[in-house]
Amino acid sequence: MNVDINAVKNTIESGKAVLGVEFGSTRIKAVLIDENNNPVASGNHDWENQYVDNIWTYSLEAIWAGLQDAYAKLLAAVQEKYGVTIKKLGAIGFSAMMHGYMAFNEAGELLVPFRTWRNTITEQSAGILSEAFNFNIPQRWSIAHLYQAILNNEAHIGDIRFITTLAGYIHWQLTGKKVIGIGDASGIFPIDSTVNRYDAGMIAKFDELVADRNFAWKLSDILPEILLAGDNAGVLTEEGARLLDLSGNLEAGAPICPPEGDAGTGMVATNSVAKRTGNISAGTSIFAMIVLEKALSQRYEEIDMVTTPDGAPVAMVHCNNCTSDLNAWVKVFEQFARVTGSDVSRPAIFDAFYYEALKGDPDCGGLLSYGYFSGEHITGFEEGRPLFVRSTNSNFSFSNLARAILFSALGALKIGLDILLKKENVQIDSILGHGGLYKTKDAGQMITAAAINAPVSVMETAGEGGAWGIAVLASYMINKADGESLGDYLGSKVFAGNKGSKIDPDPAAVEGFNAFIETYKAGLPIERAAVDSLK
Repeated sequence: MNVDINAVKNTIESGKAVLGVEFGSTRIKAVLIDENNNPVASGNHDWENQYVDNIWTYSLEAIWAGLQDAYAKLLAAVQEKYGVTIKKLGAIGFSAMMHGYMAFNEAGELLVPFRTWRNTITEQSAGILSEAFNFNIPQRWSIAHLYQAILNNEAHIGDIRFITTLAGYIHWQLTGKKVIGIGDASGIFPIDSTVNRYDAGMIAKFDELVADRNFAWKLSDILPEILLAGDNAGVLTEEGARLLDLSGNLEAGAPICPPEGDAGTGMVATNSVAKRTGNISAGTSIFAMIVLEKALSQRYEEIDMVTTPDGAPVAMVHCNNCTSDLNAWVKVFEQFARVTGSDVSRPAIFDAFYYEALKGDPDCGGLLSYGYFSGEHITGFEEGRPLFVRSTNSNFSFSNLARAILFSALGALKIGLDILLKKENVQIDSILGHGGLYKTKDAGQMITAAAINAPVSVMETAGEGGAWGIAVLASYMINKADGESLGDYLGSKVFAGNKGSKIDPDPAAVEGFNAFIETYKAGLPIERAAVDSLK
């Protein structure tokens, strides 16, 4: 991207630049965008969660030190690139990893250390709530954490006056507003997308479950207020400006958009908020998010229901394993190349896997692979064992080996998505792929298109990540035309002219993947035996 230095300098000096900050699990990133939604500067702070008293957590001190450091580094980048200091911003947005549990008392004090999405300590409550609501409640959701604390008779539960997410907490401290974007809210408690509010029937059922506790609060009293993309969620207070910018140069008063979760900002960053669209993020793990036209007919343990930042229902299929096994095979072939005196590069070996996979038999010649480095809830595994299996009459070739490994990377996801595509008849017009699986031109797209039987696109720029996504949401809040939807704004103002490649599914490849996945499902007892036998 060619940046007009003087134009950017003028945007910053006139207070029209927009700031987005996202708290990821390993990095806090601050991104500044111009009036055309182009990123012009950024600052990063690396951090790690801590395992304290059997809880994965981040301290409040780490949260604020990280935010202040990321913003200070952004300021330094702006000074170096453009020779100016940020004194005023056009708008701000904050985003963070979804779910988890932050509970506060009347005085605004944190009652117990922040419990992140990573904690798997709510199996009992998640099961009870899923049955009571007839709605899948994952362990990482805030309501599962709250109810588990109640079941555990934790001392703090009677003092609760407010619970929120990390993004909601940051926003509250900088604006004084106890609000939440609907996408982030959908990881706190189930949403009724017909009215864009917490599901009233489920709220009532929860209150019934805890009625005998005689709390001084009802659930609706302690949840943050839901706002939609485009809503004004408050302004940066004087105290908030001092918390964010230790240099003291930043003025108060900038409007701030509803705080969002990383799933929502990812949808924005990949232009995947319209109905019948979705995105697949494929790297070490893999997940797909499909924007639905209507709610599903029933609950499925394999499917998480969340929403877009403007409230549309989204079905999410998340799998723990994707490219780790491919990486391991490439490493072995790289070692073989070195032993034989070849200087073939690792990228060339990756390309060989991808492109030779396209030449294999449609069903992988009867070869079977499970890339389970960790457990996989979609197929019912609490642990994993990477596994490769063939029969004596399989067509054992490099092309089929490569194809089986790549098909397996999408195996669990395919099973989850088939619930949507075949049981629920969900229609998909387009899917955007991003992540390591799509680095080799066309190949990852072709394989994914075969798995889901839908067109798969990859943009020339895979987006700037969630910090850019929340900055775009802040920009949408102040720049949208009357009645302009988020989808229209993204299409016309953000992604217009962003060239990409689209690949349609090949019918023979679709048929082959369907045959492979039947073998994959039939062979799951082999994986179970491996888990049980190899300790």
